[in-house]
Amino acid sequence: MGITSGVGSPLASTATGANNSAATSDDTLGPNAFLQLLTTELQNQNPDQPQDATESVTQLAQMSELQYQQQLTSAFQSFSSNFGVMQAASLIGKAATVNTGTSSTGSNSSTVTGIIQSIDVQNGLPYFTMTNSSGQTITDSSGNPLLFQTNQIIGIGSASSVTGTSSSGQ
Repeated sequence: MGITSGVGSPLASTATGANNSAATSDDTLGPNAFLQLLTTELQNQNPDQPQDATESVTQLAQMSELQYQQQLTSAFQSFSSNFGVMQAASLIGKAATVNTGTSSTGSNSSTVTGIIQSIDVQNGLPYFTMTNSSGQTITDSSGNPLLFQTNQIIGIGSASSVTGTSSSGQ
């Protein structure tokens, strides 16, 4: 007969179609899909038992709150990324010692010391390049500049401490 509650088969079939067209990358329903579902629900309701008007308003308010939370999360992620980049940029010209090993126990641990030269942002995360005491960029075996993450830093000093140490050792 008719749909007697707010949830029924037309809603389920619409959810599948809406999910394909308006879903975000993590398979959650977006605002367009929600409005499409609400419209379908209103079109298919039983005229003898209409949906309570306050229920529709409540659903819209919940969707509005969800959108606000998503915007807030996105803004915070952007702020966090920008803050990390600004912190990394403040390290340019400073001497740093970086842990390059893969083991946290120190068995395969090795360090590199140099001057932080530039910041490269990839996927919102800051990476930096360094130069050695000769002023040459620290590279991998292929000659590409090594990119270090800020969480690899185990010590920070002034640029004169690296050049002073290397010149006294030669």
